[in-house]
Amino acid sequence: MQIAQLFDKKLLAKYNTSGPRYTSYPTALEFHDEFNDQAFIDAVAGSDTRDLSIYVHIPFCHSLCYYCGCNKIVTRHRDKADIYLDYLAKEIIQRAPLFNEYQVKQIHWGGGTPSFLTKTQITHLVNLLKQHFKFAEQLEMSIEVDPREIELDLADHLYELGFNRMSIGVQDIDEQVQKAINREQSTEFITDFTHHAKAVGFQSINIDLIYGLPHQTLDTFGRTLASVEEMAVDRISLFSYAHLPSRFAAQRKLKDEWLPNANEKLALMQLAIETLCQQGFDFIGMDHFAKPDDELAIAQRTGNLHRNFQGYTTQGDCDLLGLGVSSISAVGRCYSQNNKELKQYYQMIDEHSHAVEKGVTLNTDDVLRGKVIRSLMCNMSLDKRAIEQEFNIVFDDYFADELVSLETFIEDNLVTNREHEIVVHAKARLLIRNICMSFDAYMKQHINQQRFSRVI
Repeated sequence: MQIAQLFDKKLLAKYNTSGPRYTSYPTALEFHDEFNDQAFIDAVAGSDTRDLSIYVHIPFCHSLCYYCGCNKIVTRHRDKADIYLDYLAKEIIQRAPLFNEYQVKQIHWGGGTPSFLTKTQITHLVNLLKQHFKFAEQLEMSIEVDPREIELDLADHLYELGFNRMSIGVQDIDEQVQKAINREQSTEFITDFTHHAKAVGFQSINIDLIYGLPHQTLDTFGRTLASVEEMAVDRISLFSYAHLPSRFAAQRKLKDEWLPNANEKLALMQLAIETLCQQGFDFIGMDHFAKPDDELAIAQRTGNLHRNFQGYTTQGDCDLLGLGVSSISAVGRCYSQNNKELKQYYQMIDEHSHAVEKGVTLNTDDVLRGKVIRSLMCNMSLDKRAIEQEFNIVFDDYFADELVSLETFIEDNLVTNREHEIVVHAKARLLIRNICMSFDAYMKQHINQQRFSRVI
C-alpha cells in the first residue's frame, strides 16, 4: 500500500465529518433505560457461543490527564479501591453463575488506571475471577498500565498472576506537550519497563499514541515516533485527539490556540502512519499497528480480525461481560451498560446485586447491519453471498437505498460495488467510518452528530 494515496486532501476534506467509531452496532447512543437485567439474563440464555471475554473497569487515576474522555475518578487514596473491589466482588458473585457453561478466553483490565491498584489488590482481584469463572488453558490476559506510578517489578508480579499482554499509555514524549496535558513521565523508564516486561515473558506489549495534542509539531511528534523503535513494542494504537470541551470539563484547560489546525493534524497523522510502516509495523484497520508476527496482524491477513468495545481484537466469537462501574457488555443479542456514577453503581449493587442502567436488545436487522459494518471495518471488504446465505436475503434488494448512498464513494473511486462483493480501495482506509455510515439505519436520527468524534 502506498501511504501517500491515503492523503488526498480534497477527499479527506470532503468527507471529514463526525461519525461513530463502530465498536458496536447499534452504537451506545441507542442504549435506553427501559432495558433491564432480565433482558440481559435472557440474552445469556439465548447466546449461541460459550466463549467469554471479560472486561474489568478500574476507574481510579492518580492524576487528571486533561485530554482524557474516559470514565475515571481522580484520587490518591488507595483505600477507595478496597471499597470498590468489595462491590466488584458482589457483582462477580452475582454474574458468574449465569456463565457457568462458558470458558473465559480473554480478560482485559481497563480504566481509569488498573495499575492504580496495589500488588495485593491486583492479586485479590485475579484470584476472585479465577474462583468464579472457568479459565481456558490458552487465556489472553491484558492490563492497561500508567508508567508514572509503577516500578519495574510490577511486570514480574503481573506475569506471575497470568497476565501476558499489556498496554501502556505513552501518548507523546515531548516535555511541553506532557506539561500541557498534565501527564509528565519518563521515556527512559517506559523503555526500560517494556524491555523488562518482554524479558519476563509478556507476549505482546501495546502503546497508545495520540496525535492532535497541544503544541505537537512534526518535529516533536517525529521524536515520539522514533522512540517507539527503542521501546520494542508489538502493537500501537494511534488515536486522534477529540477536542470536546463541552462534554469533558478537563479539556477546557487546553486552549484552542495550542492545538494543531486541521492541516497540521492531518500532517501529524500522515507522519505517524508513514513512520510506523517504515519501522516494520502492519497497518491494522483504521488506527492500529502491529508487527507482522503479532496475532493481530495475522488475524487481518487471514480475514479473522474482529472489532468490539476494546477496538480491534482476535477474539471476535466471544460474548463480552463487562464488570465494574460504566462497563459495557455484549452478550448474545444485547448490549448493556452499568451505571457510570460510582455512588449509583454502589447503590445498585446493594439493592439489586447488579448495576445495569441501560442497554439495547438487537433485532435481526441490527444483527445483519452489525455484521456488514464489522466486515467493512475489519476486512475493508464485504462478501455479499455470505450475508445472503446467513440472513436469507437478496443483498442488493435489502440494501437498495444504502447502495445508492454508496454512489458518492464509488464516483470518487473509493469503493467498488461488484455483483458478489463490496471492496473498499486502499486510499479509502481513513474514510471507512464514512462508508460504514451508509449502512447505519440510525444515522438519520443523528443528523446533528455532535456526540461523535470527527473521522480524521
